[in-house]
Amino acid sequence: MLNSRTALLRSLLSSYRANLPSRQAARTFASTRASRNVVRELEQRGMLSELTSRAARQHVEKPMTVYLGVDPSARSLHVGNLLALIGLLHFRLYGHNAVALIGGATGAIGDPSGRSTERNALAPETLQANVEGIGAQLTAFLDRGVAFAQSRTRRRDGTAQGTEVTEGSVRIVNNLDWTGGVSLLEFLSTVGKMARVSTMLSRESVKSRLDSSSGISFTEFSYQLLQAYDFLRLHRDLGCTMQLGGSDQLGNIMSGIDLIRRSNHAAAEEEGTAGGEAVEGAEGGKEDPAFGLTFPLLTTSSGEKFGKSAGNAIWLDPTMTSPFELYQFFLRTTDEEVEKYLRIFTFIRVVELEGIMQDHKANPKSRIAQKILAAEATELIHGAEGLNQALAATSVFYGTDLADLVTPEVITALDGAASSSTKHKTTIPSMLTRLPREAVVGQHLEKAVLASGLVSSKTQARKAIEAGTIQVNGQKIPPKSHQRMVGEADLLDGQLLVLKAGKSAHKAILVE
Repeated sequence: MLNSRTALLRSLLSSYRANLPSRQAARTFASTRASRNVVRELEQRGMLSELTSRAARQHVEKPMTVYLGVDPSARSLHVGNLLALIGLLHFRLYGHNAVALIGGATGAIGDPSGRSTERNALAPETLQANVEGIGAQLTAFLDRGVAFAQSRTRRRDGTAQGTEVTEGSVRIVNNLDWTGGVSLLEFLSTVGKMARVSTMLSRESVKSRLDSSSGISFTEFSYQLLQAYDFLRLHRDLGCTMQLGGSDQLGNIMSGIDLIRRSNHAAAEEEGTAGGEAVEGAEGGKEDPAFGLTFPLLTTSSGEKFGKSAGNAIWLDPTMTSPFELYQFFLRTTDEEVEKYLRIFTFIRVVELEGIMQDHKANPKSRIAQKILAAEATELIHGAEGLNQALAATSVFYGTDLADLVTPEVITALDGAASSSTKHKTTIPSMLTRLPREAVVGQHLEKAVLASGLVSSKTQARKAIEAGTIQVNGQKIPPKSHQRMVGEADLLDGQLLVLKAGKSAHKAILVE
């Protein structure tokens, strides 16, 4: 069942490739990358908000080092981080070296950008745990993402399996490594000396807070200097010449570019050379020493911040948000938003997306576009194992006739596994609730519902049965069926019982 559903999704993608003109169908990922630069790719996908200089378009024509920073405010990244992470992947796929920076130092302060109040400080042990968790998550995602994008493109383009595409390297760094040992006096006499208060005050993240009732603390006001120092250190140590971030990060990015420019100018003056604030370009003009690129901040059609479901964050850690919940999050995408999300959250070429959207608009009830989006995003984040579990859970929890649907393959998928998608092993948690046979078979439905954890009390179980909101194996149980017993005949494949209360509460019980 799972293989057939996965094969169906793959065949859909293949059909769009097959329907392209021969000139397009023959174009490989490698040749596409050679003929177009990554800025144009991002622009075509609706992933570009602003560039700090028009020269940035030409700058990315040659391999360079680019970085993206994330603050460890939680132990996992969430879907709101996904656009920027995919943007960093695009740079790596185009042959640029990618640096993911974890704010072990800046995370202790908190970025004021986009916030109306100051963040609560994290305990040192919590911050360290967050840094370690996100570090492992970034490494696994960036490795899985490259393999995922390349395999998708090879399959759609018909490129031989032996063909290799040289991608850029990836490095994970922690800004605490170079900030932790710097004293306040040293920081003020170097970085602080080159900062201009008038410029710092003009940043939107500062202006908006100054105009608010809560104001802004000196700690938060100084955040942009710490982020600027990160860019300077990466520029000096790794030759990094571009920083990525959300559009709310533009001011902080500009602070980094300005610090690099002033630092280069000061160094040139000390050496007695003609420095200035830029470098001579090939055509005798002035080149910026570094650049910034920002991504748009996504919001839903209702104006809500992207990445929330009923007010809760959708995490990338499968122990915090299951692959099934992630799949359902993308599957619920509206028709108005699905094309935008397909461009951003998948590696399907834009010319193929046009074919997908044509079919979707012709038959919107089939939700072809949403199914492809959900499958591609889930496999990108959680690998094939995560997608299989999500598809199995969707069939089991939203199916109506489960007798022929549940097989040993489905049960195995629900049980989760250690993902082998990359060398960085990740575990997909089980969605099965294991109960001894005597706790289920021969018991009243009320006891089975309570034992499964579907509800938290006997009173809730009784009320749900009274109201007729309980489903067993996809079939509604008539109201007031308090005497209904669970028998051997209720066990799917002789071992699985699927319970559901209302629209969203569900349990898959493995009877042992």
